[in-house]
Formats: sequence, C-alpha cells, structure tokens
Amino acid sequence: MSYPTVYPTGVTIYNPKKAWSGYTIFQAREVGALLIDMNGSEVNLWEGLHGFPNKILPGGYVMGHLGDRNNNFGMQDQTDLVQVDWEGNIAWKFNQYEFIEDPGEEPQWMARQHHDYQREGNPVGYYVPGMEPQTDKGNTLILVHKNVKNPKISDKLLLDDVIIEVDWEGNIVWEWACNEHFDEFGFDEAAKNILSRDPNMRTSGGGMGDWMHVNSMSVLGPNKFYDAGDERFHPDNIIIDGRETNIICIIDKKTGKIVWKLGPNYDTSEELKKIGWIIGQHHAHMIPKGLPGEGNILIFDNGGWAGYGVPNPASPTGAKNARRDYSRVLEIDPTTLKIVWQYTPAEAGFVMPTDSERFYSPYISSAQRLPNGNTLITEGSDGRIFEVTPDYEVVWEYISPYKGVHLPTNMVYRAYRVPYEWVPQVERPVETAIEPVDLTTFRMPGAAPMGAKKTTVIEGTRPYQGDKALCVAAGDEVEEK
Repeated sequence: MSYPTVYPTGVTIYNPKKAWSGYTIFQAREVGALLIDMNGSEVNLWEGLHGFPNKILPGGYVMGHLGDRNNNFGMQDQTDLVQVDWEGNIAWKFNQYEFIEDPGEEPQWMARQHHDYQREGNPVGYYVPGMEPQTDKGNTLILVHKNVKNPKISDKLLLDDVIIEVDWEGNIVWEWACNEHFDEFGFDEAAKNILSRDPNMRTSGGGMGDWMHVNSMSVLGPNKFYDAGDERFHPDNIIIDGRETNIICIIDKKTGKIVWKLGPNYDTSEELKKIGWIIGQHHAHMIPKGLPGEGNILIFDNGGWAGYGVPNPASPTGAKNARRDYSRVLEIDPTTLKIVWQYTPAEAGFVMPTDSERFYSPYISSAQRLPNGNTLITEGSDGRIFEVTPDYEVVWEYISPYKGVHLPTNMVYRAYRVPYEWVPQVERPVETAIEPVDLTTFRMPGAAPMGAKKTTVIEGTRPYQGDKALCVAAGDEVEEK
C-alpha cells in the first residue's frame, strides 16, 4: 500500500516450477477485460467490456458488462450481464430486471448487477477440476440492487442487495432480498441505532443507504460437511459477505433463512476472538470440492473501516467503528471456526505492526485456491496480483500498469486464473522464468551502487539489536512472555 515513486509494472516474479501456470483475466482500469499469460503478454483485450468482475469460461468466452448506470442515479449498477465469445460477439445477455427512467437518460431495461454472479456448473466462478461452468445453457445467479424502504432498518431509502436466479432465456426463477432477513443478522442495539440514523448513506439518486454492501456471492457446491450430514452446508446453499457490516453468512436456498454466520461482532466467543475482527471483507467463499482445503471458507479480510456499533475515538457516531490498517487472507474451517491457513503481513515477511501496511488493500480484492495448493491473491487497491505457496513463497507477481483517467488508480477488483485449455484459440505460450530482483543492488540508470567509498571504524560501538524496543508496541508482548 505504500508505493515508492518509481516501481516496475507487469510481471515481476515467475517461478514456473512452483506456480500453477495458466491465463489470468482481470479488468484493466478504464480499458477493458484483459487476458494475460504468465509472462504478462496480453493475449486478448476485450476493449470497453466492463468487469464487475470479468470471468473466463471454457472455450475462450468472457463475461462482463456493456456499461454502467449514470452514477448520479445509481450506485455501481451495471446495465447488463453478458457473455461474449473470443471475437466479442454476444452469446448471452441479461438486462431484464428493472426498467429504469433516469432524468435526461435513455429509458432502458437494466440488470442492476453488481460485484458477482455465478453460472451453473461451477459454484465459485474459478477453475475447479470437473466443475466447468456451462456456456450454452444453464441458469445464472446474479447479485443485483433494488431500492427499498424498510422502517425496521431505517426511515431512509435503502439500496438493498438482492440475489436473482435467471434461466438461459432470461426468466427470473428465484429471488432473495437481504433486507427481509434483517432480524437474522444479529445486530446489537448499538448497531441498530447507528444503522437507523446512517445506513451508509451515499449521494446517488438523491441519497440512499448502502447498508449491507454485499460484494461476494457464490454457491457452496458439493462438500464434505454436507456429506457428513450437516444440512447447513447443502450444496445449493449460497454464501455472501457484507462489507459494510463485517458479516459472512450462508443462505438456505430452499427457505431463504440464514443458517451459518460470522459477524457482525467477533468478541462473543473464544473461537471468534481467536479469529479476530474481520473488517470490510471481500470474496468469502467455500473452497470447492477437489481443491486443496476443500470445504474451508477462504476470505480476503481487507481491514480498513467498516461496521456499525458503539462509538469510539475513530468513530464518533458508531459508523465504520472497526478499523485496521492491514489486510489478511484467512482460511477458516466453518465447523470449528479455527484458522487453518492465513497470509498476513507477518507471513509476507513484514515487521508487525510497523510495516503491516505493506500488505493492505482497504477495498476490493480476492483470493482463489489453485489446484496445486497455491493461492492467487488480488491485493486490489495496489493493482497487485500474486500467487503464493502454502508456505508463503511468492512464485508469481503482476502489477497492473493500467491507471484510469476518470479514477486515477491502477486498482484491480478481482482476478481469476484458468487453465490454458480453456482458451483453445491460441497456442500454449512459452513460460520464461523471472527471478526476483535483488532490491539491494537494483538501481535506475545513473544511480550509484550501494557501498561506502570510505568506512570509518569507531572504537567502542556495540552490535545492533532486534525489534523489541520500537516506538510502537505490537500489543502482544505480554502474551509472548
């Protein structure tokens, strides 16, 4: 998160022997859907195809959107969800959720899609052996917006998160609305108080409360917990996470009820205290059957600011009352709530807490489990995508060079890795290793090398010590004793 003034972009590290090689798809800021190989060669750019997110399907199809609604009237509403082929021809399209008549704009049907969708055949939208998303049939789960009023939450207009299921012909065959389950989320009185007064008000449309801000939605799929008889983890059930509330929950597809949940508070049991406060998280999903860690919940725990509750010095009103200035990737067993694997600034090799912000994306981001056990992490606010082994070695890294004009950042919302076989239109690329640069000797042209021209020895100096006497305490020194 702390940039130097000058830094390389493109692929900076690649170890073909340890990486799970394939193509990577992501939204190049204000350019389009971009497919790259492991050395960063740009294999195909679907120019102007929006991506919230973009996903690749077998056969070289890509999913995305033709545009988004005028921000003066809608908050992150995509006009449609489309599937296009390798040449950009539209193979499937859905936009028939709500007919929109915004002042000064062309009246039109819109999907109002945002943040996520899942095509039948695959529960999570990334590569899983034996679970290929369908490309010429099948239903699609889509996360959409709807403006609602619900006095139980607030007297203000709410931007609600809704999940719809549409068939190949575009008929809506199932629908679930978040606000209708408010009582099931476990908000305490302090949270209800600030939610009522300020449900995360945004200026779009004259003001609306983006109270939950669901940013991830996927299906559980087949899993060992359901196989063992735990009905909470029925393969058809859906997992979502709400950034603004710090909630991750599983929805029973048949009843619509919440049957499993993390948050909004993380101090109500010893198991939750050990997890620590999850804040502003993204891309919470169950690792599909057939991948290492199957059945566990993988989460990009952003940190940053989110939540509703008791006011504190950082949150005088109680809005966004949980804060942390670094990120974590957590893999949690959903039955024991134990952290099975994690990647935090400590595993990244940074000194905590003084260097923690070097792994930090306070918004967007994701994590994908790969077939060899590695994890593809999108540290979104930095435009950084990297692959890390189970023992924390970075074996591939890419920094997006695409910086926006309307929004001057190289942010990447989410990236996905797929096998070469999913893109039959091009030959398998040559994989060329890129060794990590030795930063102690890496110099710009004209810069002097490291090394003093003269070394002066002073009698009586003592050796340097470690980090126990930093100005900032880590907060765990007493526990360490």
